[in-house]
Amino acid sequence: MGTRAGGRRTGPKCIAIVGPFASGKTTLLEAILARTGAIPRQNPVSSGNTVSDHSPEARAHGMSVEATFATTDFMGEPFTFVDCPGSIEFSFEAEPVLAACDVAVVVAEADEKKIPALQLIMRKLDDLGVPRMLFLNKVDKAIAGVRDTLKMLQPASSVPLLLRQIPLRKDGVVIGSIDLALERAYIYREYAESEVAQIPSDDKARELEARFSMLETLADHDDRLMEQLLDEIEPPKDAIFDDLAADLRDGMVTPVLIGTAEKGNGVLRLLKAIRHDAPDIEATRQRLGALDGNTVVQVMKTIHTAHGGKLSVSRILSGQVADAAELFLSNGETAKVSGIYKMLGKDQVKLTSAKAGDTVALGKLDAVRTGQTLSSTKGGIQPLVTLAPPQPVFAFALRPKERKDEVKMSAAIQRLAEEDPSLNLHHNQDSAETVLSGHGEMHLRVVRERLEGKNQIPVEGHVPAVPYRETIRKATQQRGRHKKQSGGHGQFGDVVIEIKPLPRGSGFQFTDTITGGVVPKTYIQSVETGVRDYLKSGPLGFPVVDVAVNLSDGSYHAVDSSDMAFQMAAKLAMKEGMAACSPVLLEPVMKVEIVTPSDATSKIIALIPQRRGQILGYDARPDWPGWDVVEATMPQAEIGDLIIELRSATAGVASYRAVFDHMAELTGRLADEALNANGKAA
Repeated sequence: MGTRAGGRRTGPKCIAIVGPFASGKTTLLEAILARTGAIPRQNPVSSGNTVSDHSPEARAHGMSVEATFATTDFMGEPFTFVDCPGSIEFSFEAEPVLAACDVAVVVAEADEKKIPALQLIMRKLDDLGVPRMLFLNKVDKAIAGVRDTLKMLQPASSVPLLLRQIPLRKDGVVIGSIDLALERAYIYREYAESEVAQIPSDDKARELEARFSMLETLADHDDRLMEQLLDEIEPPKDAIFDDLAADLRDGMVTPVLIGTAEKGNGVLRLLKAIRHDAPDIEATRQRLGALDGNTVVQVMKTIHTAHGGKLSVSRILSGQVADAAELFLSNGETAKVSGIYKMLGKDQVKLTSAKAGDTVALGKLDAVRTGQTLSSTKGGIQPLVTLAPPQPVFAFALRPKERKDEVKMSAAIQRLAEEDPSLNLHHNQDSAETVLSGHGEMHLRVVRERLEGKNQIPVEGHVPAVPYRETIRKATQQRGRHKKQSGGHGQFGDVVIEIKPLPRGSGFQFTDTITGGVVPKTYIQSVETGVRDYLKSGPLGFPVVDVAVNLSDGSYHAVDSSDMAFQMAAKLAMKEGMAACSPVLLEPVMKVEIVTPSDATSKIIALIPQRRGQILGYDARPDWPGWDVVEATMPQAEIGDLIIELRSATAGVASYRAVFDHMAELTGRLADEALNANGKAA
């Protein structure tokens, strides 16, 4: 024992700060920066003047809406902290960050309602293999004991939560902490380093019990320690620290430290734990498989600045990068670095170079996107990280208030999508709408605010059009004749068509039973073209589906017949015939899979019928203790703002996936509303 961790990992580290919404992540970053001297004082979040509140959207909504990078020095070593948003709507910001960081500090509090959100974060860390320690924040306000709190939080973690500190109380008030590894007490002083003290005699028994529990957990992965505990031999402190570091780096435990970030309490002990125990760039390089011997760079975020242009915030995994260096993308494209910067929120300090472990912003890599891997190897190397944004759950159709801004808006959205790869933009051919989709109403509200504020483009947004269709219930036969004479060659086309409904989902079928050449083969294709053109908008104003059309008869003129004449005849026949076939509106129905904490399942099941949904069933979510999956079908028209109601019922953590299932007839008031919205009389 004593050599498992291989000693302290020195050099630059990158630490992600993650946690549920409003758990105190930004406050902790402020406390860290103030304690390390990067900023003159710790600003409260309520001031709107923190390092993470550098965007007007963050200040307006009182929440982090993007990852914020801040590099500082602690005891002579550079640490880059990344404050990641806590809201599930902005959670994708953390994915490219977590992939390339060395360790995550998970900020949590004694709030049972936030356990599902904590579980989402812990699961993501599991998936990415990122070591993590937990900072139990707001310990001065907690009613429950710290060990009871850990029992409450443990279901959110797949590995043991290992308590490293316990609170020191006086008259029921938390005045400090006891470090179980050092066996030392620390008396808190607001915004200052704690005062070291002896453990009070009244707390000694409590400390010994908590310390033994910590050692028992460590002994699960250290046979020598287990023997010492069984023989009641006191293990040496350096061996205990070695086990703490080794188990953290191997992902065997999640060490838990306590404090109150708002007062700067517990921050120095957290920094020292990171410095001593956290893995370094070598471990991160191995985790990502960055075994290339040359320079390898992983892009964590893209930022478009007002004056400095595009910045690619990146982790140097190996080698070094100098200004004007040439790097290669995996597709062989070349990217030339134009400026290297150390980040502190919105502020940058120019550097001449960066080495392995550094987290820096690289200037003007125009072809580079978030999540990509750059290398000095000619031709590039395979990407080390695969980003798969979650399925969008909220959308609106967007257009500039002034037509002259259309090109400008398109370019601005492309830049925003570079900064936030979870945004999805597509053009709906049916409705001619530009539809922007993302991960919640607030997510897209921030995008719109950035378009109007940062880019000075006034925009209008509305609910995207539902892709209604129409079909028919009856069959008919109809003649269509197009005849026009205006001197010289005239126009003549004459067709008889049979129209009949098809089973749902069949689409469109065209046949002909022409005999005797009454309609020459040359013009049969023209008839089909005319029919298809009409079906783009039927008698109700929507595309027609599940219809069969057969050309059964007709006539032609040797001189006046033409391709266009037969197209027109077909359209006339369709227009008159379709109106007699009892047209009916169809709406798309989606199959919806909702994931929700189990304690909210009954609420979710209750709201589905309110949106004309049909419940197919529900079951426990595989490998997710305390979560359920609810399956249902629901009309697409009812899904638009579904996510708002789902998250309202689940403290902001439920989500869903929806895929097209079938088309269903829509009648009555809802059909009238759809027709009126489309400009058709009911």
